[in-house]
Amino acid sequence: MRPNLAPAVNATGVIVHTNLGRSLLSRRAKEMMEMAGSHYTTLEIDRQTGERGSRYDNIEELLCELTGAEAAFVVNNNAAAVLLALSALAAGREVIISRGELIEIGGSFRIPDVMKQGGARLVEVGTTNKVYAEDYEEAITEETALLLKVHTSNYRVVGFTRDVKLEELVEVGRKHDLPVLDDLGSGVFLDMKEFGLQPEPTAAERVAAGADIVTFSGDKILGGPQAGIVVGKSEYIARLKKHPLTRAVRVDKYTLAALEGTLKAYLDPEGVIDEIPTLKMLSLGDAELKESAEGLKQAIKKLLPGEEFSVEVEKDISRVGGGAYPLSELPTRIVSLRWSAGKIDRVAAAIRTGYPPVFTRLADDRMIFDVRTLQQGDEDIICRALESALDEILN
Repeated sequence: MRPNLAPAVNATGVIVHTNLGRSLLSRRAKEMMEMAGSHYTTLEIDRQTGERGSRYDNIEELLCELTGAEAAFVVNNNAAAVLLALSALAAGREVIISRGELIEIGGSFRIPDVMKQGGARLVEVGTTNKVYAEDYEEAITEETALLLKVHTSNYRVVGFTRDVKLEELVEVGRKHDLPVLDDLGSGVFLDMKEFGLQPEPTAAERVAAGADIVTFSGDKILGGPQAGIVVGKSEYIARLKKHPLTRAVRVDKYTLAALEGTLKAYLDPEGVIDEIPTLKMLSLGDAELKESAEGLKQAIKKLLPGEEFSVEVEKDISRVGGGAYPLSELPTRIVSLRWSAGKIDRVAAAIRTGYPPVFTRLADDRMIFDVRTLQQGDEDIICRALESALDEILN
């Protein structure tokens, strides 16, 4: 009767771990979800008239304030947001995209396939490493419905490259009276340089650059629930809201509640890092990481039955995860466990299949616990899991 969707310890150092549920929710977001689940709510009712309202009204004003967009709404993930936009704006017509932006995301979902499912015809321009504004202009015909830009958040093309900036593409779109859809992928609201990461375009910057529609995820670096957030010009957002597919990809009250709680944290730029767990983990400095690692080391050493085990604190690298920042490395502290008997993989398997499961990394005959992604109480769970695993293996 234990939950199959089990609470897990993430000691991998991958902050937005797709296979472990991506971002953790803030306290406020969890409280909002609990409220939505235990009370009737104003999900789809207009309190002024008492008549039916729109569920998107609950978060539209917040999104517009944070991004500068004219309008906004939410679907169940970013792939659905792109699919809906293509279906509503370009079904049966052509969509132009750079060949270097034909990405594949997790689970083998590919932009060309999403485009085909949306009823649009793909028109590739440029080469893998270089594309120019004139490539888009030369490809425009009477059948062109949309210019699509996809931010390559999960890979990088480096070296001899040339890209068309969003501002350039918007200028082409204005010249030919064509809307520009910007698939931002892992959207951010903050300047990521303060976390020691390369700058990423924020949703507000893309809106200010003139994109007619911007789509991005809610459950990656933003630190909220799984959602596809759509912001942009009112005329295009209205068309998306009225499309029949919107019903199939809409979000429920729990997603809206968690997203509202997450977005409200961003209204306080000074406090948001401490409130959003994803941002907190990104911001951890070496002193905090070292203190946590030393504490875990001492706790584990008390459990070890003999001298054949060794446990050390070492420097290593954490990852952002979630298809974002593929080249970025976050310096971290790890606790590494070695066993001279060469059975450390058995220990890792035992604590991974226990309850609650503990997920680690294995490298160079070491089991690695990256303390950057540990939460309050995880140290005790790790120690209990190790004690149980070693007792089972040794006896």
